[in-house]
Amino acid sequence: MNYQIEITDTFGGEANYSWVRRHKLDAPAEITDLALVRRAKRKAEWSGVRCKVSKYGDTIELRPVGMCCVLFIIPSEGCAS
Repeated sequence: MNYQIEITDTFGGEANYSWVRRHKLDAPAEITDLALVRRAKRKAEWSGVRCKVSKYGDTIELRPVGMCCVLFIIPSEGCAS
């Protein structure tokens, strides 16, 4: 399964997209959400950063504590390429 990771800044708590970094992530179809979050944090170089995790349908959102950023994990089938 392929995923797209989007990291961007926030303004007023909402994703702002004044800058954005995108990464691709390959993972097995049976991967757990926890394992997927760990891989995404490693890819974003956020290992060890405490995050609040929310899930909206197929999209997983990570908001690091004390940072004005947000990370989205989106299945590639739901992304425009």
